[in-house]
Amino acid sequence: MDFALILFVLSIVSGVLWCYDVFKARKSRPKGTPDPWWVEYGASFFPVILPIFLLRSFWLEPFRIPSGSMIPTLQVGDFILVNKYAYGVRLPVINRKVIEVGQPQRGDVMVFRYPHDIRQDYIKRVIGLPGDRVEYINKRLSINGKSLETTAAGDYLIPGSFDVFQRFEENIDGRKHAILNNRDAQAFIPEQLIVPHEFSGNCQHSREGVRCTVPAGHYFVMGDNRDQSADSRVWGFVPDENIVGRAFFIWFHADRILPPSGVDFSRIGSFH
Repeated sequence: MDFALILFVLSIVSGVLWCYDVFKARKSRPKGTPDPWWVEYGASFFPVILPIFLLRSFWLEPFRIPSGSMIPTLQVGDFILVNKYAYGVRLPVINRKVIEVGQPQRGDVMVFRYPHDIRQDYIKRVIGLPGDRVEYINKRLSINGKSLETTAAGDYLIPGSFDVFQRFEENIDGRKHAILNNRDAQAFIPEQLIVPHEFSGNCQHSREGVRCTVPAGHYFVMGDNRDQSADSRVWGFVPDENIVGRAFFIWFHADRILPPSGVDFSRIGSFH
């Protein structure tokens, strides 16, 4: 069951018990008589659960990075904070936007519900906005006909492995971030890996890569670990209603491959 739904139900139930206790039960209960256990425990949870529910639903939500698709920006085992307010106020559980605050920008690291299974949360970098023409040809990224500036930054060893990739600094709308390319990986997506979607006709796949026009109300996203990321090149675009928020801060890191305990405090901080 979705954790947001669990918190919502607990908030409602404990809130009803708290109101019952404060406005009715205490007035009719003889002095010195203890509260029934179900009232005592239920009502006492409400002041704790409600702030957590409101904070998590409308401002900040924690996530853990489970895969390497965003290396080197985010590592497996990073615990991050996501600003849910950045892209508008949404009703919890149903995730429907009710107040417009801001829109995703190119270069943002965004958490969203996977379009083909909304029970799964994904994290990728926003590359294309609605109406953009995105091309990833021979491992070079272009947006609306303009090739993004990239600067070689040496080799990069994937933590916990023997894989050495090429590292580049990519500039998207004046915002710089690191990406990885595998020298030995092909530029195109094999046909058998491509997931059909509503706007499949907006993309043209070839031996050189992919070209896509982003439909209205949708976003094109990619992982920074370009050759080890299943993203919009594979399964299509992210609809606005699937957006969770903008990731911006690593508050903890724990991964069993790191000695001695898997904890790396140097990872704590903001990222781009």
